[in-house]
Amino acid sequence: MGKPTGFLEYERKTSAELAPKDRIKNFNEFHTPLSRDEQRKQAARCMDCGVPFCQAGLNICGMTSGCPLNNLIPEWNDMLYNDNLEQAFARLSKTNCFPEFTSRVCPALCEKACTCNLNGDPVSVRENERAIIEYAFANDLVNDAQPKVHSGKKVAVIGSGPSGLAVADQLIGRGHDVTVYERSDRPGGLLMYGIPNMKLEKQIIDRRIDVMKKRGIKFVLNTEVATGKASAKAVCPKDDQMTGYLKNKNLKYVKADDLLKEYDAVVLACGAANPRDIKAPGRDAKGIYFAVDFLKTTTMSLVNSGFADKQFVSCKGKNVLVIGGGDTGNDCVGTAVREGAVSVTQLEMMPKAPDTRTPDNPWPEWPKICKTDYGQQEAIAVYGHDPRIYETTVKEFIKDKDGNVKAAKCVKLDWKKNPETGRMSMTEIEGSEYIVDCDVVLIAAGFLGCQTYVAESFGVELNERTNVKTPCPNSYTTNVPKVFVAGDMHRGQSLVVWGVAEVVLLGLNGSAFTAQAFLAGALLNAVPGIIVQLILIPAVMAALHKAGAIEK
Repeated sequence: MGKPTGFLEYERKTSAELAPKDRIKNFNEFHTPLSRDEQRKQAARCMDCGVPFCQAGLNICGMTSGCPLNNLIPEWNDMLYNDNLEQAFARLSKTNCFPEFTSRVCPALCEKACTCNLNGDPVSVRENERAIIEYAFANDLVNDAQPKVHSGKKVAVIGSGPSGLAVADQLIGRGHDVTVYERSDRPGGLLMYGIPNMKLEKQIIDRRIDVMKKRGIKFVLNTEVATGKASAKAVCPKDDQMTGYLKNKNLKYVKADDLLKEYDAVVLACGAANPRDIKAPGRDAKGIYFAVDFLKTTTMSLVNSGFADKQFVSCKGKNVLVIGGGDTGNDCVGTAVREGAVSVTQLEMMPKAPDTRTPDNPWPEWPKICKTDYGQQEAIAVYGHDPRIYETTVKEFIKDKDGNVKAAKCVKLDWKKNPETGRMSMTEIEGSEYIVDCDVVLIAAGFLGCQTYVAESFGVELNERTNVKTPCPNSYTTNVPKVFVAGDMHRGQSLVVWGVAEVVLLGLNGSAFTAQAFLAGALLNAVPGIIVQLILIPAVMAALHKAGAIEK
């Protein structure tokens, strides 16, 4: 350990943020990294504690505590403090193939589980991780070499989001020939268009894609895996209003059967992209959109033309209602503020979480506390109040004479615990209805599972949650030979870090992808080692014994 007393000597310090009213002038990242010397001090705060919950990734009381990737955090914190960034990057790369993504968009489960968090402020793990990976890119440490040994096996990966890219990265490292199919015009999936640019600038993704291409991974873009009719319907299955924005005129189609004939294995990594709808009268009003589709079109227009093509839903001069209090809802708030919305209101069905931990939520459990994220901070700065309204839902959308949404009738909710099941249930509070004016409604109520048309094209079974069915949670095989699944399409809506973790720790390094075609490839690669162990070594040992060099 480099600095045993570091956590006593140095206070937690993070990168400087632009003030909300300054950063909303554009869609750029708004954090200024610490200096290298200051970052070393922050790494010195790591206690090298005997039980590092930060890297444990344990399930405690139904929620993950610590890093799902089991990042070797104390080790690379020590190396960062000692200014040995090459070794720090080597240790970081053992468990995480995309630190530049997780260090920007992960909610830092590691920091919530940090031992320093028990009586003070946690180590700035996420920013330390970012400092290491940015040093690696700046100093040409990131491996872009093609594999020296090729298995002769061909694998198709459907989807280029976090899990799809992780699958491709791991498989190319094992000598397989990998082709990634993506229906959009750029690789990255959720990372590219689903996450706003101010959280993850797109050149960061492009930089990684360039590395992957140099390693030999092929990307086939503007390509849908299904029949043309199914795909055209599935581009935006529940929201016809967005079809004009999302329509890809260059879209090509490839049949699942053709892929199964061409490749030794297919990995489905299409995410959980089926949005949960709000079933209320007036839902068919114009101006109501799913949040992710809204974010997609905004980022797409930004990176393609700087908004000059006008192929996005503009919130300028409008009253915006965001339904959903999660990360996606917050991204909608921040985007609407940047577009010049007159007002932004965010509805949350759940009660407001406490500002600090309660006695029944002790460390190292995930802290169930209220978080005011960047979007809410910006709304407070611009409008003078927190945009969130808790314990509320929409009963009805109200239209004007032209069919446009002009308001939402909302109602307050009362949450009570069922004494028999222990679960919380909600009831509407009679007489609590009120009206919220809105010209744009963004539904950020989560996802119900995968868009089924890809699964149907391959004939794979779905479970009751409309995720791809596997024999057990830690299995990645489907009912169709040669077809595997990974990421949100397997586990359901989750974090970017889980999409990577599924592949790096649970999948390719375990037993997930060792069956069928992969097993054949593994055995072929192992033949030289088998020959050495079973034939050459015994022969050499016998010769040495005969010559009297060794005793039997």
